[in-house]
Amino acid sequence: MISQTAEYALRAIVYLGNQAGEACTTAQLAGEIDAPPSYLAKVMKGLGRAGIVGSRRGLHGGFTLSRDPNDVTLLEVVNAVDAFHRIRNCPLGRLAHQSGLCPLHRRMDDVMAAAEKSLQRTTIGELLEEPGLLCTVPCIAEPVVLESEAAL
Repeated sequence: MISQTAEYALRAIVYLGNQAGEACTTAQLAGEIDAPPSYLAKVMKGLGRAGIVGSRRGLHGGFTLSRDPNDVTLLEVVNAVDAFHRIRNCPLGRLAHQSGLCPLHRRMDDVMAAAEKSLQRTTIGELLEEPGLLCTVPCIAEPVVLESEAAL
């Protein structure tokens, strides 16, 4: 639903929001959110252009949130790095669907609209109030043992 770029941006913003204004370098952020440092640097530039983060150079430099976390929505973060896409025209380019979406794509766009609305309603501040902010790095799922396998 969202790109890896948007995922990195969201994880970085949530992490920064939890740092009480303390600056984090790209390398520190990358290690904390499990992102490639060189790619994360580009993501952070996009967030800076959008006015969501600020940066300081020097010994204690790095990135900080430039706005109150309660005033930053998830949709703003996503749109800053990789615009959220709705289905406006037939993704297959079918001429018969130029006047409107087919039932399948209309329903898919309904799902996208609901996701967009949820991202717009949710702020970084709300996420910071919840326990367990980020997946532990690396995210390793516990193995699932089926009952039929356990009997073996």
